[in-house]
Amino acid sequence: MDLREAIELLKKDNNQLIETDILVDPNAELSGVYRHVGAGGTVMRPTKIDGPAMIFNKVKGHENARVIIGLLASRERVAKLLGTKKEDLGKLLCDAALNPIEPVVSREKAPCQEVIHRATDEDFDLFKLIPAPTNTPQDAGPYITMGMCYATHPDTGLSDVTIHRMCIQSKDELSIFLQPGSRHIGAMAEKATELGQTLPISISIGVDPAIEVGSCFEPPTTPLGYNELSIAGAIRNTPVVLTPCVTINENAIAHAEYVIEGEIQPGVKVVEDQNSHTGYAMPEFPGYNGKASNECWLIKVKGVTHRKNPIMQTVIGPSEEHVNLAGIPTEASIYNMINKALPGKVTNVYAHPSGGGKYMAILQCKKTVHTDEGKQRQAALLAFSAFPELKHVILVDDDVDIFDSRDVMWAMNTRFQGDRDIITIPGVRCHPLDPSAGPEYDPSIPDRGISCKTIFDCTVPFELRDYFVRAKFMDIDMDKWKDFV
Repeated sequence: MDLREAIELLKKDNNQLIETDILVDPNAELSGVYRHVGAGGTVMRPTKIDGPAMIFNKVKGHENARVIIGLLASRERVAKLLGTKKEDLGKLLCDAALNPIEPVVSREKAPCQEVIHRATDEDFDLFKLIPAPTNTPQDAGPYITMGMCYATHPDTGLSDVTIHRMCIQSKDELSIFLQPGSRHIGAMAEKATELGQTLPISISIGVDPAIEVGSCFEPPTTPLGYNELSIAGAIRNTPVVLTPCVTINENAIAHAEYVIEGEIQPGVKVVEDQNSHTGYAMPEFPGYNGKASNECWLIKVKGVTHRKNPIMQTVIGPSEEHVNLAGIPTEASIYNMINKALPGKVTNVYAHPSGGGKYMAILQCKKTVHTDEGKQRQAALLAFSAFPELKHVILVDDDVDIFDSRDVMWAMNTRFQGDRDIITIPGVRCHPLDPSAGPEYDPSIPDRGISCKTIFDCTVPFELRDYFVRAKFMDIDMDKWKDFV
């Protein structure tokens, strides 16, 4: 599947995709519109939860391009595009990560190279070639938020794909934010700098949704050297097809809408908001404006290729789309680790939207014998190991719908006592974008990104299981009432 096939699939469902021919300004207006239509997540209210994806057919300054936003901003939509049930997405990704199918390189003419622009062309200008939106008027500049960054480690020769925020800085330059020690492309750039070399990098935009979701795994599930494109291959049961780039020695995703080809410059750092001077980068997944970094790496762009009448894909940082991109691989990582150590004791995992897919996980636990008591808390500790950026874990029994926040809160209100069922682990490294995780919030916090990891055990003690039985209703004839239920 490519992006265009995904769009055609959604067009068959009246509730999943809308289009407009109204001219939109990519400078803040596009995201401002979609915030109301279906952004969800931690975006400022009002915002519609589980709204449709949206295609803008007329984009100011970009005559032949369209922009799609919110493709993955609904768990139901992600499940539809990946061919599973929304409750089983984490398990699907877990299985795919354990049974990877490596990508292949094709020398045939690639769809992503129907039109070729070289940086040596007199009229080459990223601002004109790429309809990259700004999310808010405070953004550092136009951002590429759904670019699949593909590079190869200078030492090992192993390749990988990840997503990073990239800001257009000039007609042939991008800044890329690589958080130190967190993602594989960063490790590759650091090694290239150590060797005094540039790092060739391709940025594929508008690809198969399976690639987009699969690219968001992190260690330890996918250690350095693990190519996340193989996860998409496993989901589709066929390898992702790559094509050699036109201007650099690297590959790109053959069926992408756009490909930006460039080289990360060794040791060169740039100020992210050097053009806007707003002090901000863009809205991040916790719902706050991220501060502009003065430690971004510089990509010198060598060329841009794209399909005819290309479709730019973008995402709002704090939206439900980011929740699904980050959260579903988080669920898979947690489920995988727990199931290895405690098979059958956690039946499902949900990375809750309020935590942006990273800060909070809800674990559905199963106790069948008295020796299972306490294993639910062990599972929570394993969850923290599986995904180090996790801050809160809520434990519930297997009669609770973890995808229904009301049901989870019901369990907290009827199966939880704060003085005995909260377990805290202070002083642990978590995530630097949590605004409460720093010395300015409390002097006792020694460094930015240090948090108190917390377990909320809302499970019924095993010996009291017969006391906490939910009211049971009659099983009805579903065929008789199919028009109503």
